[in-house]
Amino acid sequence: MNGKEFIKALKNIIEEKNIDEDTVYDAMEQGLITAYKKNYDSKTNVKVLIDRKSGEFRVIRYYVVVDEYIEGDESTDEEGNIIYLDPEINEDAQLLLEDARKMVPDINVGETIEEEVTPKDFGRVAASTCKQVVTQKIREAERNSIINEFADKQDELMVGVLAMEDNRNYYIDLGRTRGILPKTEMIPGETVKMGSSIKVYISKVEANTKGPLVLCTRKHYGFVKRLFETEIPELQDGTLELHAVAREAGVRSKVAVSSTNDRVDAIGTCIGERGSRIASILSELNGEKVDLVLWSEDNAEYIKNALSPAKDVIVSIIDDTKTREALAIVNDDNLSLAIGKKGMNIRLASKLTKFKINIKTMQQIQEEGNQ
Repeated sequence: MNGKEFIKALKNIIEEKNIDEDTVYDAMEQGLITAYKKNYDSKTNVKVLIDRKSGEFRVIRYYVVVDEYIEGDESTDEEGNIIYLDPEINEDAQLLLEDARKMVPDINVGETIEEEVTPKDFGRVAASTCKQVVTQKIREAERNSIINEFADKQDELMVGVLAMEDNRNYYIDLGRTRGILPKTEMIPGETVKMGSSIKVYISKVEANTKGPLVLCTRKHYGFVKRLFETEIPELQDGTLELHAVAREAGVRSKVAVSSTNDRVDAIGTCIGERGSRIASILSELNGEKVDLVLWSEDNAEYIKNALSPAKDVIVSIIDDTKTREALAIVNDDNLSLAIGKKGMNIRLASKLTKFKINIKTMQQIQEEGNQ
């Protein structure tokens, strides 16, 4: 491949991979400098010029004119002005003023003398070096492109394909990268098959040297939230609002919704005709139960609704600012329903409303009052 063919091929790659042209050429020039010093003269101070039209490579050796040999990166000219030198410049790359003026009579300290020193076989070294640099830049560009693509996917729902698994994780093909779904983040009791599609909630996106690290889950409460937003158009157009989700994955979730239109029933809309909408959500949750709760600006009403399926609940707000405590009074028939199996119902109601809820029966209230 001659120089022009090389430049043409390089430009095609730059356009295809959307890589910054100057970044690639700068990296190639630095790579060629390193290659020259390694293969020909490690002490010489050189720069490499690449003709972006012809593809020609030229190695230019240059000497910095000094009044005396120096170490470090700072010197002074004849008038005492500070001159900053390349920190890699060594004694072999410096030329005393008296010697420099034999070559260029009017040259001054701090100026340079250049000469081309391109080796005859440098094209072979250049081709190998450029291939490495371009390959590296393509990888970097693709990695950055993938990172940018997934940067805004955190806390979102995505559909992928179960590509592989090991003892601890499933690996989900999400297109340009793979997400990691720990087996501990699966809904308890569910089984999956390799090659099948799966919905996952992206809990974390983090850049690393290989691209984005995408962590997935199906246990997070956000998974239920995004399922509702996906399945129910009224949540997308603003007719309904989803206020909160509390979840015990694989067992039960409570979802608080409200309607912005008095003529639209929030609960009924989420359930759908003959339960069609809620059914598709439940099938994705592997049988996990879902309680739809009508949200209310009135905290007492909201807590009462959250304690469903318990009925005839009387709620008294003790503190709605600092401790956020509430007392729920139920009859004996509804006490077990309000508390739930192993305290599940009251625990989820507390998470949903962000209130510490104490439950008592009317008899308990009366007994405490008589003490």
